Amino acid sequence: MNEKIIQKVRENIPLIHHLTNAPTMNFVANGTLAFGASPVMAKSIDEAADMAKNADAVYINIGTVAAEDIPAMIAAGKAGNEKGIPVLVDPVGNAATPFRSQAVDRILAEVKPTVIKGNAGEIAHLAGMDWKVKGVDSVGDGNIEDAAKLVAEKYDTAVVVSGKTDVICVGERIFTNDTGHHYLTLVTGGGCLLGSIMCSCLSTDDSIEEQLLTAVEFYGLAAEYAVAQDHVKGPGTFMATFLDALSMDAAILKGEKQHESINS
Repeated sequence: MNEKIIQKVRENIPLIHHLTNAPTMNFVANGTLAFGASPVMAKSIDEAADMAKNADAVYINIGTVAAEDIPAMIAAGKAGNEKGIPVLVDPVGNAATPFRSQAVDRILAEVKPTVIKGNAGEIAHLAGMDWKVKGVDSVGDGNIEDAAKLVAEKYDTAVVVSGKTDVICVGERIFTNDTGHHYLTLVTGGGCLLGSIMCSCLSTDDSIEEQLLTAVEFYGLAAEYAVAQDHVKGPGTFMATFLDALSMDAAILKGEKQHESINS
């Protein structure tokens, strides 16, 4: 983890343009703010491209995509490409229905992603591999690294496979991250917010492998820190404490430094 990337985000306060799903918007916006970036949720075709032109990164998430959302996602993604800012695509549940799969195909046919992020089932589906899924969740198993490499080559992009062990593929190189906690799977938007944190880190001028590793490791450490607090008894108390943790220094999350109260 490169802690300077987090410092740069908090100094620059990048604007992250989200075209994402309704159930997670509040959690994602609050988590993005806690981390130090600035979220905007604008998915109307009337302004999607203009908003992307003013942003520092574009995040396309098809969690609750409708047919009318797809042109705006494409417009924002193309505007992000033209501006030269990072564009992250999250193909949520793309294996669940033909409509979702076709929506992702339409987006990726016109938008050049900097990163594709998904769970194992979503990435395997993009790679053309058989993988058991249940709705938007991945429940099968197989070689995640092979799936990531296939997708990275197919779309000429970096790939992040989120899970118990996160897998990051940049070119032929594979990186892994083991920080995190299963409570992240018990709150709505755990994966969606990770995508936003990744976009925030992608807005810096560092190497993409450092940006992505920093995002996933910090995110996992924040979850571990939250769970370790005595008052956290389950997903509800975890959710609020996790948002607090996202605002902290990495040294605090790693136990290297004492957290100071804002009233001290």
